[in-house]
Amino acid sequence: TLLTKLITLLSASGLQVGVIKHAHHHFDIDYPGKDSYVLRKAGAKQTLVTSRHRMAWIREIGEGQDEPSLTDAINALDLEKLDLILVEGFKHEHFPKIELHRPALGKPLMFPDDKDIFAIACDGPIESDVSTRDDLSMLDLNQPEEIARFVIESTTKK
Repeated sequence: TLLTKLITLLSASGLQVGVIKHAHHHFDIDYPGKDSYVLRKAGAKQTLVTSRHRMAWIREIGEGQDEPSLTDAINALDLEKLDLILVEGFKHEHFPKIELHRPALGKPLMFPDDKDIFAIACDGPIESDVSTRDDLSMLDLNQPEEIARFVIESTTKK
């Protein structure tokens, strides 16, 4: 995916990259037979699995509780160890966004209704008047190196 390529390129440039991915469905990162699964199913509301090489935090969101916002997710990260956070999803939240658009899929562009979009990465001609937004950069979706450079330049502007 583009996100995977961007993480690789940005990390290779020396940046410490974090990622937040929104899942639109129920998901599990542990499974039957694993200690973390057993502990969670026993009633643990938060489980932290740690080793010399990684740490994973699993927090149950109870029925009736609000889904965590992007701000909640950002605050759960160790921000002192990150230079940049890439976000997939959370399209209704306010933060700087690059819209990924594939005209062949026939889906409408989001940029006319979302002023947080500052660039469009596209793999074909756009049948929309992007000239209505002079602050909008156009990127080639098939050129992850170009997009990575753009991200670096956009996030290091003073």
